[in-house]
Order: sequence, then C-alpha cells, then structure tokens
Amino acid sequence: MTVLRVALAQLNPTVGDLDGNLAKLMEAYGQAERAGCDIVAFPELSVTGYPPEDLVMKPGFVADNRVALDTFAAATGECVAVVGFVDQDRDLYNAAAVCVGGEVVGVYHKRLLPNTTVFDEQRYFTAGYDSDPLELFVIGGVKVGVSICEDIWSPTGPLAEQAAAGAEINININGSPFRVEKDLVREQLVSMRAADSHCAVVYVNQVGGQDELVFDGGSFAVDHKGTLLARSPQFVEDITIVDVPVPPVYRKRLLDPRGRVTNALLPTIEISSEPRRAAAPTEPLLAPITEPLSSDQELYDALVLGTRDYCQKNGFSDVVIGLSGGIDSTIVACIATDALGPGHVHGVSMPSRYSSDHSKSDAAKLAANLGIDYRTISIEPAFAAYQEMLSDAFEGRDVGLTYENIQSRCRGQLLMALSNEFGWMVLTTGNKSEMAVGYFTIYGDSVGGYAMIKDVLKLRVYELCRYVNEAAGREVIPVDVITKPPSAELRPDQRDDDSLPPYDVLDPILELYVEQDRTAGEIIELGHDEVMVRRITRLVDIAEYKRRQCPPGVIVSAKAFGRDRRLPITHSYRG
Repeated sequence: MTVLRVALAQLNPTVGDLDGNLAKLMEAYGQAERAGCDIVAFPELSVTGYPPEDLVMKPGFVADNRVALDTFAAATGECVAVVGFVDQDRDLYNAAAVCVGGEVVGVYHKRLLPNTTVFDEQRYFTAGYDSDPLELFVIGGVKVGVSICEDIWSPTGPLAEQAAAGAEINININGSPFRVEKDLVREQLVSMRAADSHCAVVYVNQVGGQDELVFDGGSFAVDHKGTLLARSPQFVEDITIVDVPVPPVYRKRLLDPRGRVTNALLPTIEISSEPRRAAAPTEPLLAPITEPLSSDQELYDALVLGTRDYCQKNGFSDVVIGLSGGIDSTIVACIATDALGPGHVHGVSMPSRYSSDHSKSDAAKLAANLGIDYRTISIEPAFAAYQEMLSDAFEGRDVGLTYENIQSRCRGQLLMALSNEFGWMVLTTGNKSEMAVGYFTIYGDSVGGYAMIKDVLKLRVYELCRYVNEAAGREVIPVDVITKPPSAELRPDQRDDDSLPPYDVLDPILELYVEQDRTAGEIIELGHDEVMVRRITRLVDIAEYKRRQCPPGVIVSAKAFGRDRRLPITHSYRG
C-alpha cells in the first residue's frame, strides 16, 4: 500500500505582511522537508493573509504577492508545497500554487467563490472554471488534486470531477472563519465528500484573528472512506504530519463516484513516481487526533485569540476597560487578561452617586483575582458640572434619561483620555443583546477600539463567566457578579429588566430575528407573545444607526451585526 506523508501547516498570517508571511511559510516548509514529507499544505491566500479585501485592488500589492510566492518557490526542494496566493492574468484569482524543486509547477484557481455573510469574493476574484483546466499532480506515484475552501462544500464541485478522473488525494486549503461548533460541521461534510468520491482529503485551515474574523484552525485529514486520520488543535499555530494511505485496490479504480466509467481524464503533471520514504520504508506515522473543545471553551478561546491578534497586529500592547462590577465588563477583563497577560490590562472603576458598594467591591475583587492594574476615578465631579451647566437649559424638564446618558459619556471620555495619554486601547464591554435593542449610550459606553463580546448574547455571557470559574477551579469571578440582577446603575435602584424584557425572553427572540432572519410574523407563529415580539423587533430595527457607529468585534455566531448582517438604516418593513 502506498503512503504519502503530508504536513498540515496551520499558520497565522497577517494580512498584507508579505515578508512576515513568507518567513512563516519558509519555516514551516523547512520542518516538513526535514520530516520527509511528500506534501506540505498551507492555508488559503497564505502569502497575502486572508481576507486581503480591497488590497487586491492595488496592482502593486498583487505584484508584490507574486514576488513573495516566487521567492518561496525558489527555496523549495523535494517536498511539494501547496500555497495560497493571488494570481493575475487579465483577471484576479484566488489561487493555489504547487511548488517543488525551486519553481512553481502548477496553479489552481478557486472555482466556487462565496459571496454571502462575511465573504465578498465575487467582488475581487474570477471563478476558475473558464480560466484553466483542472489538473492532477502525480506525487509519489499518487494522483493528487487541489481545491480551495468553498470548492469542497459542493457535492458536484471540483473534488467530484478530480476524483472521477482518478484523483486519490485532494489537498483542500482554507480560510474558514470560526463560529461555534462549526468544526464538527466541517469534519462531517468533508468526511462525506471523501467517502462519496473515494478520495482522501487533507483539509488545512488558517488560524488567527483578522479584524472581526477569527479563524480556529482545526485542520484535519480523512482517508478515502471518510475515516479521520488526524486533527490539529484549534486556535494555535500547528504543523501536523500525517501518513495518508492509498490502498492498491483503490488506486486501480476506473469508476467515478456515481458508478459510471469515466473517459474524461484530466491533464496530469508528473512530479515524482515514488514517495520520498520508499527507499527506506518505516511504519506509518501515528498522527495526533486532538480532542474537540467544549462549546464554552471554543467560544472563550475564539474571543481570546480574536482580541489578542487585533491588539498585537495593530500595535497595541495594553488595553483599558471600564470595570463596573457587572457581568459584561467582568468577562471582558478575563478574556483580555488571557489574551494579553495581566500586566497589560488596566481596569478603571468610575463610580457615580448611583454606584452600589457591592459593584465597586466586586470590581476590585475581580481585579485582584486577575492580577491586573486597577484604579478608581470618580465621574461625580464631571457629572455635577454637566448638571450645573445644563440647569438653565433644562429648567422645568424631566431629564432623567439625558442625565443617565451623560454619566455614560463621562466614563467614555475618561477612558479615551487614558487611551490618549498612555496608548492603551479601550475595550468596549457591550454584549449582543444590548447592541441588538440599542440598550447602550452612543458616544458613551460604546466608545472604544474593539468590542470583543458584541456578538455574544447576554445569557451566553453568564455561561462564559461560569466556565471561567470552572476551568480555573476557583472563584476568579466573584459569585455575586453572576447572581446579582444586571443593572447599568445610572439611577437609583435601576435594573436592566426595568427597560428590557428578561434576557431569557429577549435572547431567544433575538436569535430568531437576527441570526435566523425570521420575520416578526414568523416568530409569533412559533408561539412567542406578539406584543413582546413586536416590541423587540422594533427596538432592533431602530437601533441600526447606533450599531453602525460602534467598534468592530469578534464574530462568533451564525450572523453578526456589521459586515455579516447588512440591513439598511432607513427602511419601513416590519414583517
């Protein structure tokens, strides 16, 4: 039985850092070459980083990306490398280069270009159907096909065509963003594709944060029956080496996956007739199969990685957080500490006359448990000054809500002052439930550079806080933070449920309306109270203008506000 040794190089590139990305490619290639690998596969667009967006509109960028690819190819030896880059002739292509022996010996252009949710590939690239024929590469005597990300999701896509023409292994390179439990969906789908086509698949995914996207890695390989051979860990750079078996019986296959004899053989490029280790055969390598993470852990780790990369790739070493003693700022502080280290996180308590003693003590206790910098700056002098300045203008009016918002904006100004003076990035602490219904102060608690939990519903925030304590085996987060009723503390005895429906009512309706795109009428038909549904969906609609002015944050759900969910600010449809 022939066995090909393949390296899954799960890397964390930086978009536009061509030199830095090239260095990562070179280092990983060296490891694969020394390990006697026949093939090393890198993520989608790994030369440029994914997604490069409008950078590909710059001819100079595209030209420089090609120079970086050629530099990499010139350094290749016996191990074949499959590496993602932007190709250009009359059009632009999301491409994979097959490099070996110091040159690029073949190029594959992505066939299926996603143009939904966070993807805009049809804005930039031309599909490869008409640009070039599919090719197979004979590596170690085995016919190998190449595909890119979305290509493998279609049952009639390039994998089926390549397998019908004799491909025995398919190298599928990816930039597949994270969402909760998506790794299981990927594995199930790829296993089904492999079994249907009788073709082993090596699935290599990018890892790391890029603006609002976070890529979880989780690369894996399955054999021609869909059986899992190897799985890389999530959220870390990794090189997994796996020996992929190609049984002799399968190698003689002449039928396509539907049982019909195929005469449409694809062009082949001969690279090598025997595996690199054929002269000195060894027992097949036992590749690692990393256990999948729990739902809470993978969500938490995604937020940590997304925050870390956003800060570090944009040159911020430190962050500052308004610590209120509430559940949201608490989880943000925990994530930031794990992302950057306690010495780089600064918590600020900004009490007013309405701040409760337990909130101030909870914030102080959390900071001590995390080991982060903690200071107190009262907003009371500024708040009192605003009241005095506005007293004549507001005479005779009930200005309760206005004064609540002024307190929030005082806090925002203080945080931005600290950011300006010390270079710390402000982390906004609002969650998805609040952002959905506009329960935040524009230019107040919404100011900042990154909103890490903007795509996490309130009930999920509570689950993450409980996970932090369970994972630590101790009370990192004071139990009072988790059990006390949530409150903005901007007026006496204020509670969130004075202004909002209870979160166990609100969040399920938001999931249906925001993440599943159900209309209000459809949600009512599912059994939810009509008055409540109409109220909540109206709040979501009229808050669109506020959300547009909020900072970016990690996308973790099926549909997030921003580039994922694009509704007009001005519209009158209520469903």
